[in-house]
Amino acid sequence: MMGWSISLGRIAGTEVRIHLTFFLLVAWFAVSAGSRGGQGAAVEAVVFVLAVFACVLAHEYGHVLMARRFGIGTRDITLLPIGGVASIERMPEKPGQELAIALAGPAVNVVIALLLFTVFGARIDTEKMTTAVENQGIDLVTRLALVNVMLVAFNMIPAFPMDGGRVLRALLSYRLDRARATRIAASIGQAVAFGLGFLGLFGNPMLLFIALFVFLAASHESYAVELGEATKGVATRTATITSFATLDTQASVGQAVDALLSTTQREFPITDGAGRLRGVLTRDGMIRALAASGPDTPVLDVMERDVVTINRHAPLSEAVAALQTSGRPLVGIVDDEARVVGIITLENIAEYMMVAAANREWPRKNN
Repeated sequence: MMGWSISLGRIAGTEVRIHLTFFLLVAWFAVSAGSRGGQGAAVEAVVFVLAVFACVLAHEYGHVLMARRFGIGTRDITLLPIGGVASIERMPEKPGQELAIALAGPAVNVVIALLLFTVFGARIDTEKMTTAVENQGIDLVTRLALVNVMLVAFNMIPAFPMDGGRVLRALLSYRLDRARATRIAASIGQAVAFGLGFLGLFGNPMLLFIALFVFLAASHESYAVELGEATKGVATRTATITSFATLDTQASVGQAVDALLSTTQREFPITDGAGRLRGVLTRDGMIRALAASGPDTPVLDVMERDVVTINRHAPLSEAVAALQTSGRPLVGIVDDEARVVGIITLENIAEYMMVAAANREWPRKNN
């Protein structure tokens, strides 16, 4: 889904992307307003939506800049019809730092709202707050101020992984271990998602999308934290695939397809004569290349480059972190001479987690 986005460039060192479905939202507001008030109303609606998302972008930069203070980078920010997502490389394990990062986004909206009310003449009208988005009878500045107030209130709902949920996890982490705090916050987030989804059934499809996003994001983040805890202090060799096929840099896509059909692998490391990792060719990459340019295409032309390598003596948690942040289907495990001696994929990490969970469960059932 995040692949359906285009880059708007880099702002303050972070790439800003916009999801293609965002343009559907703009068009919907323009058509809806235009059908009621003509061309002028349609233009005003577009300006208003763009102004709202400028505030959303500022909100995300609140998170980004606060994270940067703690030495944490951000890969990109993606603007979606339901809001913005800042892909922060990692959340800090210190509760105070996570609390600061979580609160920084809503704090930006508080500042924007205060400026609009005190400097630009927005009127405080709580009765019209719920209709501020579509009510063009309210002046633009007041509508924008009320929307920022709504953004603060909505983001502070304790539904993990929304800002309020992250605040909740940070506060719980002062008394509980991070994994348990995450499980509690994620469970609350999923319960809220069910509530939003139920409300969405009564004529508000946007709530359905938000509910689905919150539910899936809470599940994903909970799993990521569980994974981090399960791999902490574990040797990389525990989950390393050591029996695997590689492709030479001189190989063709046709040869790669032969390897695909004769093994159970879906990702093939491309290695040079010294055994060093040059890239990786996936099953999907093979099929696309086979259809586009034929079996004689060199694998070097279609492989994914910049694959992360981890020394075999590193902890498994380091390999998992590299796998999660690199966007590549595998990480290479190398010896001290940088020769590939193993690979780790998301699939075998998932298998490791299932085995680890079963090992934890077995003594409990037999006591």
